[in-house]
Amino acid sequence: MQNNPFGDMFNDPFYRRFFGDQFDQPGQKNRKYKASALGSGVLVSEQGYILTNNHVVKGADEIKVILYDKREFTGKIVGTDPRTDLAVIKINARDLSIIRFGVSGNLKIGDIVLAVGNPFGLSQTITMGIVSAVGRSNVGIADFEDFIQTDAAINPGNSGGALVNTSGELVGINTAIFSTSGGYMGVGFAIPTDMAKTVMDSIIKNGRVIRGWMGVSIQNLTPELAKSLGIKESAGALIAGVEGNSPADKAGLKRGDLVIELAGKKIADSTGLRNMVSATGPGTKVDVKVIRDGKERTLSVTLGEFKEKKAARKTEYRNVLQGISVDELTTGLRAKLNLPENLNGVVVTEVGPDNPAQGILQAGDLIQEMNRQEIRDTNEYDQIASKIGEKDNVLLLIYRDGGSIYVTIRP
Repeated sequence: MQNNPFGDMFNDPFYRRFFGDQFDQPGQKNRKYKASALGSGVLVSEQGYILTNNHVVKGADEIKVILYDKREFTGKIVGTDPRTDLAVIKINARDLSIIRFGVSGNLKIGDIVLAVGNPFGLSQTITMGIVSAVGRSNVGIADFEDFIQTDAAINPGNSGGALVNTSGELVGINTAIFSTSGGYMGVGFAIPTDMAKTVMDSIIKNGRVIRGWMGVSIQNLTPELAKSLGIKESAGALIAGVEGNSPADKAGLKRGDLVIELAGKKIADSTGLRNMVSATGPGTKVDVKVIRDGKERTLSVTLGEFKEKKAARKTEYRNVLQGISVDELTTGLRAKLNLPENLNGVVVTEVGPDNPAQGILQAGDLIQEMNRQEIRDTNEYDQIASKIGEKDNVLLLIYRDGGSIYVTIRP
């Protein structure tokens, strides 16, 4: 067997996330073998809690933690949050040196930061750079994005490591790189600690992340929309839809309202509103300031709890939709597929080989309507799909390649 000349580089989970198994060693395709991956983490508690990325520990059967003093421990996953790409693991150890949390919200562009991690298996590596930008979103890495962008060198193996300020305080969890080569190109992203600590505290306390929910679909305000709606403001989150019987509906929020403040804090865009609502506990009453018909008004909303929606299963239907898999239209998928903010629906992820939709539907299609009924999520897809007969035709409105088209699937 040939040795891999690149060592552990291709074992990094973030690298393989983009490049898959195309660099496997000869003869490994048809062989069962034990895989290992490299990643980094940050000790944040004397009780042994470690912050890292979800993609570092995802699918792991065993986690081995090696500390700075060479001690080794078996790590246990406390909880994960794929929506922010964060995970919390725990080790049983004493005499731990932990890092202090900083306030990531105080970071400014140009501030010096240090990235600490395990690139290419080179433990305790530190690189220096500056904060290139804050509040980066629509990157397509996670559903809730508010990244710190830095030019500190982040390479395969750095995922889950610490981004610290010059006072040695933790301000971010290194998560991803933008690269065309798989290596450092000067653009790295870190999850800010203001978000990471909220997620971590919820996981430790509840075993999962509990998020606030308002019940609106939102989009950014473009100059064209502002002109069409007669809105003079340039910042805010535009409400494109209000879910029935939701906290927003009960509070009187309406489609076309422009949210400019939440709990006294300015709203710059839809990402800002989404992140602020999700970070606020269910049951919290918040004042929402909106622009409606050119006038400001403040409404009081009692937030509910965000519930995860399950993807529809392709085997549930005895009709032409059997063998078709769909998934929720998440923020990450919207960015990846470059879909407009005002579109709703479910995303086709697979069309079975024997399905009559072969050649009609394809992965990445957004199903907006089924038999002239609007589809907003997988629950609505399931409700409508389950009522279709075995020999019935299905009319779908899909969005593909920048436009909406009707297609018919016949048995």
